[in-house]
Amino acid sequence: MPVPLARIRRGVPEADRRAAAELYWQAFGAKLGPVMGPRERALAFIERVMDSDHVLSAWDGSGRLLGVIGFRSSHGAFVGGTTEDLDAVYGPFGGLWRKLALSVLGTDLPGGVLAVDGLVVVDDARGTGIGAALIEALSREARDRGYRSLQLEVVDGNDRARALYERLGFLHAGWSRSFLAALFFGIRGSTSMQRPL
Repeated sequence: MPVPLARIRRGVPEADRRAAAELYWQAFGAKLGPVMGPRERALAFIERVMDSDHVLSAWDGSGRLLGVIGFRSSHGAFVGGTTEDLDAVYGPFGGLWRKLALSVLGTDLPGGVLAVDGLVVVDDARGTGIGAALIEALSREARDRGYRSLQLEVVDGNDRARALYERLGFLHAGWSRSFLAALFFGIRGSTSMQRPL
């Protein structure tokens, strides 16, 4: 059954931060769980650090959150955070080892590039064009902010996402493998893709 898309907006309202955190965790919890779990602490961390200047959100006509696309720039990230944020949620020791583990996921961005930092759509709205609409909205946002291309990473085995991005004009830009990413997150490798703007 099609889910009507009412609008895409910048940010996530304060009252909906928990819903956005749960949606993000639903999509990425299996990968991030060994480091960011348990679930309740992970949700508390995501909700705490979520940067509304680095996310677009999709809503239906009744005000229900349908999806989010987070992004990362040299000015911040949708789900970033500091050592102090990690310590506040996980304690000093828990924050320290998580910081070390999470550092294997971050990469420096070339000039003029905005990175997609997570795209997720609620289960019953998948396949309705919301993911594509969020990518198109982010492309416009990136151009408005002066960026020349979008970049994203697709983990090995996520063929559905890769096919979507290829249909939307993303091109293969490289492949990487990291022993530490495999150890902490179970990521065997990932493909970097870019879309010129």
